[in-house]
Amino acid sequence: MPFHLSPVSWLLVLCVAVQLWYAVYYFWPFGRRRVAETQEPDAAHEAEHPVSIVVAARNAADQLRQLMPALLNQEYERFEVVLIDDRSDDETVLYAQQLTQYYPNVRLVTVERTPNNLAPKKYALTLGVKVARYPYLLFTDADCVPTSYQWLRHMARGFDTGADLVLGYGPYAEAPGLLNKLVRFETLLTGLQYLGFAERGLPYMGVGRNLAYTKQTFMATKGFASHIRQLSGDDDLLVQDAVQLGRQAAVVTAAEAQTLSLAPTTWREWWHQKRRHMAAGNRYRFADRLRIGTFILANGLFYLATLAAFVVPDPEWVALAGAWVVRTSTALATYAQASRRLHDRQPLWLFPALDAGYFFAYFLLTASLVLYRNPSRWK
Repeated sequence: MPFHLSPVSWLLVLCVAVQLWYAVYYFWPFGRRRVAETQEPDAAHEAEHPVSIVVAARNAADQLRQLMPALLNQEYERFEVVLIDDRSDDETVLYAQQLTQYYPNVRLVTVERTPNNLAPKKYALTLGVKVARYPYLLFTDADCVPTSYQWLRHMARGFDTGADLVLGYGPYAEAPGLLNKLVRFETLLTGLQYLGFAERGLPYMGVGRNLAYTKQTFMATKGFASHIRQLSGDDDLLVQDAVQLGRQAAVVTAAEAQTLSLAPTTWREWWHQKRRHMAAGNRYRFADRLRIGTFILANGLFYLATLAAFVVPDPEWVALAGAWVVRTSTALATYAQASRRLHDRQPLWLFPALDAGYFFAYFLLTASLVLYRNPSRWK
């Protein structure tokens, strides 16, 4: 009997083949890699890598009361905290001023107004970087908390190899509800991509809640100048500019080197957050957009082809079942390895449903960006 598959079945096979290649070449090597993540403190070494931790905050007094003690108690030889109050009208500035009275390594920068047509957070961060004393910069957000007092030490060690940027991971705290599970899954998948690609020598983004780079790198890219009018991109677009200049990136995934955040609590909040983040993607280098887009498209088309297989005459059930077995087992193995490497344990049994839901939502988000562009504001 001659071998024959319908166009829908061939599309399924092609999608699975593409996803399998991404898993084998990028994701499985990342997930299986074992990195030495604990070392004895070395005061002399740390003295050679003094770090300025930079935090921009707007109306974040309550969050800063959680964050600042965790930063000030970091077990590191030489560091400072540059706290930027960005036009707050709550107790942020009062709390920051109190800290500067008791902690000589806390520096306060106050932003009273943002020049017209400039992204407020990028402007605030630029002012913070300008006053930073030290050549190594570590960034986090006001609504994050480091997972340990070793966070700074681990992230700073990323510079040991001569890297100009250090990409960290920032998971979201576990909470009840479907939205939280979807957000945490999406964070894991995003981390798998940008960290996995970076370990293959193809860095394309970082996350502002856990990102480090040298002050020299910031100056080389002229800061955020190429995208200073765009609300999003203080993290990923700066990485894009730095990589174009030949800067090298290191990856740090230790459990002690992460920052923890609270996930969005409403679908509306998550939707607007995702739209804002995705809006920066059209400024990525073509090679990065092609690499990411191919992965996303292969996953999305797999689900669309599955739906099509049920409505075409004479469905080829064997081909459909085979594609699903290979694709599901590949995805489960990939996500399981990633969750171990990133110390972000999640319910494996929910991954198939979350995977389908995420890629469906991704296509809706993409359509919304094409049809309706209205960027959210920085708080």
